[in-house]
Amino acid sequence: MLDLLDQLPLEYAVIASLTLGLAPFVPEPHIWEKIKMLRAGTLKKPIDIFDMLMHAAPFVVLVAKLIRMTAV
Repeated sequence: MLDLLDQLPLEYAVIASLTLGLAPFVPEPHIWEKIKMLRAGTLKKPIDIFDMLMHAAPFVVLVAKLIRMTAV
């Protein structure tokens, strides 16, 4: 699994985070809306939790890639 992360170009992780992670952009990024719902305690529907996980996945990959790059 770490080999796959090592082979992934950093640019791809950044592009995925900026496009898939933040889409849709109007009126506000979807991940931001879900984080606000989580902080307010209204993130309870399974579809909302799934949606937050899907929009957060590119950021998790990007952070893992950055950590892996600094550790090697």
